[in-house]
Amino acid sequence: MASEGKKVVIAFDLYGTLLSTESIATELAQLYGEESAKELAAQWRRYQLEYTWRINSMGLYHSFSELTRAALKHAVAEKKLALSEEDEKRLMDAYNGLQTFPEIKDALEIVENTPAIDAYVFSNGTDDMVSTSMKTSPDLSRMSHVFGPTRLITVEEVQCFKPSPKTYEHFARKVGMSDQKSAIWLISSNPFDALGARAAGWKSAWIDRAGVGWVDALGSTIGQEPSVVVNGVDDALRKIVEISK
Repeated sequence: MASEGKKVVIAFDLYGTLLSTESIATELAQLYGEESAKELAAQWRRYQLEYTWRINSMGLYHSFSELTRAALKHAVAEKKLALSEEDEKRLMDAYNGLQTFPEIKDALEIVENTPAIDAYVFSNGTDDMVSTSMKTSPDLSRMSHVFGPTRLITVEEVQCFKPSPKTYEHFARKVGMSDQKSAIWLISSNPFDALGARAAGWKSAWIDRAGVGWVDALGSTIGQEPSVVVNGVDDALRKIVEISK
């Protein structure tokens, strides 16, 4: 438990946790129609993540921006649709303006009004992608006094992606917590991230927006699971603050 006056370091995952990757379907619909948009958005996200895992396993690195662009091309080609250079740029620009999830406004108010929370964004995205998204999103941009440039930590410097242990070590080093990893909390809706943080010695809160519970069998196989499972980022913050009192 945190001693009185001690801050709780909380790392917020960005894509899929604060920002809805599904919201890109709005832009996709304008190019490919409503019928294809939702599936395209899901496949784009699927390949984006798959590419990060594959390239991690190969010991190689290309930026999240490059992999996001490649994943878009894959998803579109798989549907046998056309993608002009102009539309590719349009969609990549739109990816830096994703919508937040409904509970994020309330969650950020909790961060803003709870001095004990030491908040950071921790993302696979590039420095440019993350900083642009933080400026573009209305909910996130109003929190610039909380999430200043030094509070936006990406994997770009270590040139690998979550859930590589190097990424969590990098974050801990950046926030001066290398010797206190068990005191760091991650909030993420991505199971691979929630488990990656636990394997690195952190605590994690997994966001279960679908309400299906923790069914990721890799966790039971490796003896890891999220510290808490909640329905939203706001609930995660309340739980973490309560636990840390």
